[in-house]
Amino acid sequence: MKVSIYKGGIKLVKTSKLLSLVLATTLLLSLAACGGNAKTKENTGSANSGSTNATEKPAEKVEDKKVTITFQNIYPDPTDPKNQIMKKLVDQYHTDHPNITIELDSLNTDQQKLKLKTQAASKEVPDITIVNPAAQMKPFVDAKLFAPLNDMLDQNGLKATFQEGLLDFYSFDGNTYALPDGNNIAVVYYNKELFEQAGVKVPTTYEEMLEVVKTLKSKGITPISIGEKDSWTGSFLFMNMLLRTNGGPGFLQDVVDKKKTFEDPAFTEAVDAFQSLVAAGAFQEGATSFDYNAGENLFKTGKSAMYFMGTWATGGIETSSVNGKVGVFKFPTINGKGDPNEFMLAPGSAFAISADSEHLQETKDFLNYFMLNFPKEAFEAKGAVGVGQIVDGDFAAAGYSDMAMEVLGLFKEVKGGDLAFDNTMNPGTAQIHLNSIQNLFVQKIDSAEVGKEHQAAYEDNNK
Repeated sequence: MKVSIYKGGIKLVKTSKLLSLVLATTLLLSLAACGGNAKTKENTGSANSGSTNATEKPAEKVEDKKVTITFQNIYPDPTDPKNQIMKKLVDQYHTDHPNITIELDSLNTDQQKLKLKTQAASKEVPDITIVNPAAQMKPFVDAKLFAPLNDMLDQNGLKATFQEGLLDFYSFDGNTYALPDGNNIAVVYYNKELFEQAGVKVPTTYEEMLEVVKTLKSKGITPISIGEKDSWTGSFLFMNMLLRTNGGPGFLQDVVDKKKTFEDPAFTEAVDAFQSLVAAGAFQEGATSFDYNAGENLFKTGKSAMYFMGTWATGGIETSSVNGKVGVFKFPTINGKGDPNEFMLAPGSAFAISADSEHLQETKDFLNYFMLNFPKEAFEAKGAVGVGQIVDGDFAAAGYSDMAMEVLGLFKEVKGGDLAFDNTMNPGTAQIHLNSIQNLFVQKIDSAEVGKEHQAAYEDNNK
C-alpha cells in the first residue's frame, strides 16, 4: 500500500486488487450542502381533440402524482444520530413534496442482508436498499437488480461531494450502483473510568491486552462487549487479528492469487489469538444472542470496558451516557507482528436503487436530496466522524468530544489495511467464514481444522 499526502488528509493508492481507499480527513473542505432538487414537471396535452364545448378534466401533473418510495435502511436505533438524521431529512422531504411518501423499513445489519437476499430472489428489491461494497454487492449487480446512478451523481454536483476514490468500491464496468454513507476504520473504544477502577492501562501489545482482559474480568467488569448475533462483528475483529499475524494487509488477496491458503500459519495464528480472548472471558455471557445494537448498548451504558468497532460508532457513543469517559486506541501487535497504523478499512454501507422501481426518477430525486444534505446534517448531529463525503466545519468549535477528536486524529495516521472478509470473498465462502468465527464463541476448535474448513469452502465456491 503506497501512501501519498494531500491537503487535508491522506490518499491510499491502490497497489492490490483489494485496496483503493481514501480515508476521511478531508474535513475542512467546502461542501455546498444545498437541499434543493427540482421537481419534475411535464406539460400534458388534452386527450380530447373533438368538440371545443366538451368539459375536459386536466391531466394529472407529475408533481401531483401520489408516490410511495420504500426506503430500506440499517438505522433502527433511535439513539443513533444517523437514525435522527434520516428521519429529519425524510420529514423535510415530505413537507417539500406532499405527494411523496417515504416509507421506512429500518432493520439491523444482518436482518437487512437476509431480507434483501429474499427480496432479490423474487425480484422485489425495495426502491432504496442497503448494500456493502465490492464482493458483497457484485451478485446483485450481475443480476441487474440495481439501477446505474451515473446520471444522479451528475445532478447538483453530487459526485464531487464524495471523497476521492470512495465510489470505486461501488462501481462496475463504468457504472456506479450505490452511494456510501461512510468511510471508516476500526478502533478499540475504552471506558477510562472502568480502566481506572480496575487499575489497568491502555495495552500496546496483544499480550498486554489479554492481561487487561483478565484483570477486568477478575474485578467483575465485562472486558469487551460485542453483538455477535450479527456474525459480521466477530469476523471484523478476527480480520484485524489476521491483519497483525500476517504482518500486514493482503492475506485474502494472496489466497485468491494462490500464493497462500487458509491453512497458512498466519491464519491459524489469528484463530489461536482469537480463541485466547474467548478463553480469557473477554466477552459478555451469551455474546451470540446479542445483536449489534444490544452489544453496542452495553458499552454505551457503561456495562463493558471496551468495544471494537468501526468509527461510525463514534456519534452514538458521543450522545450516550458514557460521553466524556471514552478514549480510543489502535488494535495492538500480536506476537510482535503487524503495524498498529494498519487498520480494518470500512468503505461503509451504501444506498442502491432498484432497477425495477415503479418510481425510478422520483426515487433518484429523493436520494439525491438525501445525500446532498447528509454531510451537513451529520455534522450538526455530532455524527460526521467517518462520513464518506467531504464535511465542512470545525469539529472542535462545534463541540465534538475529545474522543471524537482522537478518532479524527487516527485517520491521519492510517498507512493502509484490509477490507472485511465478506467484502472481499464470494458470498458462499463468506457465509462459511462467518459461521465458523461465530462458532468460536461457543466452543474451542483446533485452529488447523478452522483453516481446513475455510480452505475447503473457498475451493468449493471457486470451482
